[in-house]
Amino acid sequence: MHALETAALAAAAVGAGGINAVVGSGTLITFPTLLACGLPPVLANVSNTIGLVPGVITAAYGYRRELKGQLPRLLRWGGAALVGGLIGAALLLLLPEGTFQSVVPVLILLACVLVLFQPRLNRWLRQRPGHDGADRQAPVLLGVLGTAVYGGYFGAAQGVLLMGLFGTFVRDDLQRLNAAKNVLAAIVNGVAAIVFIAVTDVDWTAVGVIAVGSTVGGLLGARVGRRLSPNVLRGVIVAVGVIASVAVIA
Repeated sequence: MHALETAALAAAAVGAGGINAVVGSGTLITFPTLLACGLPPVLANVSNTIGLVPGVITAAYGYRRELKGQLPRLLRWGGAALVGGLIGAALLLLLPEGTFQSVVPVLILLACVLVLFQPRLNRWLRQRPGHDGADRQAPVLLGVLGTAVYGGYFGAAQGVLLMGLFGTFVRDDLQRLNAAKNVLAAIVNGVAAIVFIAVTDVDWTAVGVIAVGSTVGGLLGARVGRRLSPNVLRGVIVAVGVIASVAVIA
């Protein structure tokens, strides 16, 4: 990797770490950068997932105040995230590389569409008979599991999907839900990273650059994200979804 490529990847990693802390979707910055540096898609995805782990951990640490009192739900959701992350990582390694190249654009676009239509989904759920506004445990657990499978396989917009899921089915402050999202993303990325390190090739130069950059970005992003009002945070989530959709179509 040349010096210019390393600098570009480092900058992308800082941005990805910050975006992951506030919303999720940092992979949409680092993954294309790795491809531009000449890495094959699967190797780029594997190296990216491993490199972003320190960033999502520091982001979760940055939201530690918002995590108070959430241990019971994090234990439930964390178990689903762990299982889903393992399944997603296994699918990446077992399915043909051509499948990954074909499916990833569709997954990104689907994630963005779901986020954009979340307000309508919320209204529809509230109007359904029997919906009293209480937390809905089964849909959340299934949603976390499905999102974790997606996250272990690729991960772009994983955080956006989780925030859409929580906003639909969980009654709580948006910042507390964002803190929970960071913990679950750390679990998914962490377990997938362990699988990848154990059984497949890794570009450790790329991993090191992304790890340092995403750690810095994660700390900065947590500081900024914790100060955003709920309306602004929702706006950022939707904006990221729109940008991701445009990037895929282009």
